[in-house]
Amino acid sequence: MKTAIAIRHVHFEDLGQLGPLLWRSGYQVAYLDAGVDPLDLHDLAAADLLVVLGGPIGAYEDDAYPFLGDEIEAVYHRLERERPTLGICLGAQIMARSLGKRVYPSGTKEIGWAPVNLTEVGQSSVLAPIDGLSVLHWHGDTFDLPDETTHLARTDKVANQAFALDDFGLALQFHLEADPLQLERWYIGHATEIAATPGVDVRTLRAQAAEHAAGLSLAAQRVFTTWLNGLPPARVAHPYG
Repeated sequence: MKTAIAIRHVHFEDLGQLGPLLWRSGYQVAYLDAGVDPLDLHDLAAADLLVVLGGPIGAYEDDAYPFLGDEIEAVYHRLERERPTLGICLGAQIMARSLGKRVYPSGTKEIGWAPVNLTEVGQSSVLAPIDGLSVLHWHGDTFDLPDETTHLARTDKVANQAFALDDFGLALQFHLEADPLQLERWYIGHATEIAATPGVDVRTLRAQAAEHAAGLSLAAQRVFTTWLNGLPPARVAHPYG
């Protein structure tokens, strides 16, 4: 059986609907809780797939959260060795940092449901099923697009919303993985941020989810299934020196 490791930063931002899909695709999934579980480079290199999930901290806050340095190093070595890696929200920002680019506050918060605009390349990429659909955004940071990556999506407020690195790396600033049945956990866990963000209201978030989540769920499963099926054949994970 193939192995997948998911690095989780807060318990409620888990693999969501991606978890059952990975199981059906033949992966044995294990979580590592950042800041609690050791992030061993050899173990992370050996996994057939690494998923770096979202969280409420900044990818640039290494001084406050030293474990971020371990994550960035692990992702760097995986991408250098062309090992399948998926980054979601904070995970996408960590991928950008591992590739030498800056992550920083965007000056605006995108919290709620809204479409992303796929680039011309994005329209023919694995993201094609979400074209025209509203997705769940939950971030205040952005990143500079890494060199040698393919820009896949933007919004009017934030230019870099998704990128691909060949056929083995995918970074999504937005949340295709979120399980509509678990979103109440997000509202509770992010209650302070919701209350502090002008124009964001939990009742509105619930109404948006009721309108958009079911349609997005089917499209998201198509996105992830296509990406997983297109991953390159397993390569030997070389040990680190």
